[in-house]
Amino acid sequence: MQSVKQITSLQNSLVRKIINLKEKKKGRKTSGLFVVEGQRELEMALKGGYRIKTVLIYPELISVEQAFELMKSANPQPEFIALSKEVYQRLAYREKTEGILAVAEVKSHALENLSLAESPLILVAEAPEKPGNLGALLRTA
Repeated sequence: MQSVKQITSLQNSLVRKIINLKEKKKGRKTSGLFVVEGQRELEMALKGGYRIKTVLIYPELISVEQAFELMKSANPQPEFIALSKEVYQRLAYREKTEGILAVAEVKSHALENLSLAESPLILVAEAPEKPGNLGALLRTA
């Protein structure tokens, strides 16, 4: 079983880095990292091919074993860190939370990286004023 580090201080450099990722777009953009919160969201990130670098858990809400099980498909395996209540509350976005956060690498969504079928149907909508307009475009396309 992989070892789990402990963080109990809000002054820890990793904690400050994650707060920066959470609160500042510039931090996410320059580091190429973002924060994921929740089991379902973490599962979706894994299915979407995102590389998870660090998993942070609050052991009173989710066990280390549950976190290991959730991350068993991750390759390479991320670093696991257990947080104190104070640190976890500072890092969590939500009021009702599941006790798990992760730091993941941003994927490039450049057109050059887009893989398309032989005869794709592509719809491009630049800056629609209302989100409902996208639904109308998709229904009529």
